[in-house]
Amino acid sequence: MAGFGHGTRRHPRSRGRTWSRTGPDRATLGIVGAICAIAGFFVLGIILGPVAIVCGWLAMGRSWSGARPAPALVALVLGAIDTLLAVIWLTGAATPGMGLA
Repeated sequence: MAGFGHGTRRHPRSRGRTWSRTGPDRATLGIVGAICAIAGFFVLGIILGPVAIVCGWLAMGRSWSGARPAPALVALVLGAIDTLLAVIWLTGAATPGMGLA
């Protein structure tokens, strides 16, 4: 018979897996973010830049501490640059053909 307040199993779940594992893992998010950031330099930078930032941030585990996987950091940095360039282009400060005259 189980004691008061104690189940029959001591550890029903392992400590690190307290959530559902149906979503994409961190490595996949980092790679997807890096692809979105690179593609954002060519098309739809105002959309793909923030997507790359979010994917990179989630791939880093939503914190700056600890080891940072390379694709996640690339996605975060390139996504920020991509978003900044898209916002500058949308405000009209720079045109796409500027400097190619």
